[in-house]
Amino acid sequence: MTSEIHQVYLNLGSNIQPEINLVKAVLLLQDYGEVQDVSNAWESKAIGMDGPNYLNACLLFRTPIARSELKETVIRPIETKLGRQRGANKYTPRTIDIDIILFDGDPYNYKSWNFAFVIIPLAEIYPQYQNPIKNEKISQTATHLREEVWMRVHPEVLSPFR
Repeated sequence: MTSEIHQVYLNLGSNIQPEINLVKAVLLLQDYGEVQDVSNAWESKAIGMDGPNYLNACLLFRTPIARSELKETVIRPIETKLGRQRGANKYTPRTIDIDIILFDGDPYNYKSWNFAFVIIPLAEIYPQYQNPIKNEKISQTATHLREEVWMRVHPEVLSPFR
């Protein structure tokens, strides 16, 4: 019996020891499926509060785990294992944040499509994807955002996976 394999694009972010926690998150994801492609890590300013800069990356994750189970059986346990603390303020610094961006080609959360820290890393590994908000290739959206938003690439952080 074969299970359906889902293609999931995930965004990983951290501003507490991000060089360590991004790598650990990718390694832990491999217990639940195949990490097929990984963007560079991108540094950006914290949003919503003053705090350490974030590192964000996107990856293509292939897994038999259904969309309805992914958050509870994969994402939350990994975030917990890496020390993620959830509280009333969603902008507090965090060891890791893992968000589903696309599941089998469908956008998961339309809020994500407004953030450079999601778009720019995603465009590295899926440049031809059609931005569902702007109706243009994600690579074009990323080019415009690079002109408007400060971000710095850190290719060394996730180089073992690239």
